[in-house]
Amino acid sequence: MYNIAIIGGGIVGNAIARELSRYELKTILIEKEIEVSFGTSKANSGIIHSGIHDSPKTLKGRLCMHGNVLWEELSRELKIPFHRVGEILVARSEEDLPVLNKLFDNAKTNGIPAEFIKGNKLHEIEPNLSKKIDTGLLAPTAGVIPPYEMTYALYENACENGVDYLLESEVTGITRDGLGFIIHAGKEEIKAGYVINAAGVYADDIAKLVGADNFVIKPRKGEEYILDKRLDNINNRIIFPTPAPNSKGVLVIKTIEGSTMIGPTAEDTDNKEDLTTTESGLKKILDFVRTMVPGINKSDIIASFAGLRPISNTDDFIIEESKTVPHFINAAGIQSPGLTAAPAIALYIVQILSGGDLRLEKKKEWKKYDKPHRRLTLLTNKQREDILKLNRNYGNIVCRCETVSEAEVVDAIDKGARTVDGIKFRTRAGMGRCQAGFCTHHVMRILSRELDVPEEKLTKRGGESIMIKEKR
Repeated sequence: MYNIAIIGGGIVGNAIARELSRYELKTILIEKEIEVSFGTSKANSGIIHSGIHDSPKTLKGRLCMHGNVLWEELSRELKIPFHRVGEILVARSEEDLPVLNKLFDNAKTNGIPAEFIKGNKLHEIEPNLSKKIDTGLLAPTAGVIPPYEMTYALYENACENGVDYLLESEVTGITRDGLGFIIHAGKEEIKAGYVINAAGVYADDIAKLVGADNFVIKPRKGEEYILDKRLDNINNRIIFPTPAPNSKGVLVIKTIEGSTMIGPTAEDTDNKEDLTTTESGLKKILDFVRTMVPGINKSDIIASFAGLRPISNTDDFIIEESKTVPHFINAAGIQSPGLTAAPAIALYIVQILSGGDLRLEKKKEWKKYDKPHRRLTLLTNKQREDILKLNRNYGNIVCRCETVSEAEVVDAIDKGARTVDGIKFRTRAGMGRCQAGFCTHHVMRILSRELDVPEEKLTKRGGESIMIKEKR
């Protein structure tokens, strides 16, 4: 019998799991995919928002501002890079200026650092901006992180502190058991006193299983495109337009790895599995970003992907215990700025639990994260020399584009990677210019060896995504 079962293994579910691991509780996280971070979190832009876009009258606005403050310490604890590169919102025309003024007023009201940058100074700090743009609003506290690496670190630290994980187990039913629940997941039946619903675009479906269906989730698809690293200096900050009615707009995003992303689109859909990218989406993004940074071209794109944002009919986060189903807590509708808010959401959930009949007693001993991932690209030459003395496999490069070694792949497997995409998101092997043309067979060979699984049974991301149809 578990005290708490969390449904959903994205950034929010894992942030909650890690926070709950501080307490004398028996907790389990249930995820339908073969690995955590394989849902919305893997398609996240990695932006830690300043809070300038969101009203403090909304829950997402308040938790965004709190989350932005928490990321400094959390990134240090989990040894994940976090850079406050700042964001700049630009006026592409005179009509945009009133919107920027409102955002500036919002920043002042909420104590968010912001300032207008104009003319030559604007083009000194962002030299590749269109010469037609003369005014920008700079919010320096915005930052970037690697979202999947952070999700994995939260997962690993939660595991270290006693949280159980049931992966590759879709929740198909939930029945009441007194004040608790019996969760039917895969082939297992899990008993838990509380359920926390962090199931992303499927959160309304999970809520329906217990009759707590007082909200609807409608996916909003966003296509994004990654540029070649040779354009790593095309922007120094995250460049925003003035926001659109249904999104923060199409951005030019400085990533933690140094490459640049452009996007996303914002298209409402009824299909919770639609992760396709389209020629029309690409054209829309390129046409838009070139009004801000005209030096970006279609030939600069090396990869594309799409993600689904879980938009609730309230257009706000839904984080509360169900009024009709006691002990069932929703963490639903976590759209942008969900990544920014994730650590604050975890604390908010603990606050909700503390007001119930569950005893929250902190552990006398709680393990800090002690599994930092050694990435060759982040080490100095001296550090590389030292690490090679410890393990020569750091000198065996399996991904040339991203300089990923065999030792890093083995480390990722030791930490839970079971698929080619699991290796990709933990190490960046396959994310470079050749898009896995060189490294795929090396990664598969190492996975097969370390997991003792034939290569023809390895998958890209679980399920039916077999990498080799037939081996001759």
